[in-house]
Amino acid sequence: MHALKKNRPLRRVVLASAATVSGLVMLLSLKPHTLPEVAAAPAPAASGGATAGSGTTGSPSGGSSSGHTTGTRTVTGRTVQTRWGPVQVRVTLKNGRITDVTAVAYPSDNPRDQEINSYALPQLRREALAAQSASIDAVSGASYTSQGYIGSLQSALDSAGR
Repeated sequence: MHALKKNRPLRRVVLASAATVSGLVMLLSLKPHTLPEVAAAPAPAASGGATAGSGTTGSPSGGSSSGHTTGTRTVTGRTVQTRWGPVQVRVTLKNGRITDVTAVAYPSDNPRDQEINSYALPQLRREALAAQSASIDAVSGASYTSQGYIGSLQSALDSAGR
């Protein structure tokens, strides 16, 4: 019988065990994916004199504290730290309805960021105005910006009592 054709069960057991251990080590070395807003540190004070947690940059021109406001009110959401940079939006509400959403901070450090956000931000704005809430779809190809936009929009609406 040829030497390579000999039945060696011990060799097979050792190789199978080594392969199993190697696979287990590689599996355990994978890092779990965390969302940027969960891993983000507290944001510093935003421009305009308001703290990032408060979100309010303008005062209501009239209304009550019951959540249904009259008049026009502008509220800035918290800064959401994403993988590519901070995202922050400002919402204008008139008689409780969203009339405008403006991105005041977004990644724009390089041409690729500028390209992505040039099509993503107008699309996110249109969806927010149509939905009248932060329950909007993310833009394909701009998932980090979309997550930051939605998070900041929700915090602005929460600050406004919506």
